Amino acid sequence: MTPSPDVRRTLGRLVGAGALAGAALTAYAACEARAYTLRRVTVPLLPAGHRPLRVLHLSDVHMTPGQSRKQEWLRGLASLRPDLVVNTGDNLSHAGSVPVVRDAFGPLLDAPGVFVFGSNDYFSPTLRNPLRYLLPDTGQRNTHTPQLPWRELRTEFTDAGWLDLTNTRGALRVLETSFAFAGVDDPHLEYDDLAAVAGPADPDADVRLGVAHAPYLRVLDQFAADGYDAIIAGHTHGGQVCLPGIGALTTNCDLEPARAKGLHRHPADSRPGDPGSSWLHVSAGLGTSPYARIRVACRPEATLLTLTPPD
Repeated sequence: MTPSPDVRRTLGRLVGAGALAGAALTAYAACEARAYTLRRVTVPLLPAGHRPLRVLHLSDVHMTPGQSRKQEWLRGLASLRPDLVVNTGDNLSHAGSVPVVRDAFGPLLDAPGVFVFGSNDYFSPTLRNPLRYLLPDTGQRNTHTPQLPWRELRTEFTDAGWLDLTNTRGALRVLETSFAFAGVDDPHLEYDDLAAVAGPADPDADVRLGVAHAPYLRVLDQFAADGYDAIIAGHTHGGQVCLPGIGALTTNCDLEPARAKGLHRHPADSRPGDPGSSWLHVSAGLGTSPYARIRVACRPEATLLTLTPPD
């Protein structure tokens, strides 16, 4: 049966409207991925009487040489004059990005800093179907593509004085405050060596921080149980595609979507002062895969954490 002219016109309008809506959503998602945003969060964990400290949390930059807008925005963060920089990995997405990352960080490398790496510091990204992230984790990881120049990046960071926390502990004094750190290599690749950093956090330090790229529960559980005041991580991209009223659909790890980004407690139902409990800050990160430069309701971000004494 051949549709009537009115039905054909109606169908044509519906198809056209659907195509227009799809194009508008794609344009919005592409603009959202370039809407770089500075978050500001206060974390009450300094000892009484200490002056507040500004900690800049950078994660998931996923830099390629042509991303000039991102590079310019990163350079502008130096004006914040942070007291400490915490970099939780996935800085690279291209073999030529190390000098670009160095130049974009600029004066931030002069501040005290610590870092760990993620999978996209080690291996070149691949073209993948984004819908795969919504499916159960198969355990397969991208370790068969060419390696990225992570050794060169590590040298840039350590030559600047930043502490490499790859499966190790470290310590820094920032102004009047002493920090004890424990960090692990990328848990998403199962490179983390929790035994190497196991044990009670330094009780003599003013602040104890655990650092990881991917916030897998096994890592969060150990850091919290060992007495770290806060855990800093990235990897999730905040879900990257979020739905209004629902939020993130996935975290690309075993952390629940409700804590895909922002400041929370770990364990999730704990309160400050509970034994074996920590603050948890997860950055939604600044980048995306170079093959899918979109975000929906989840702007790329860096976070300025202001550490204060409790009220």
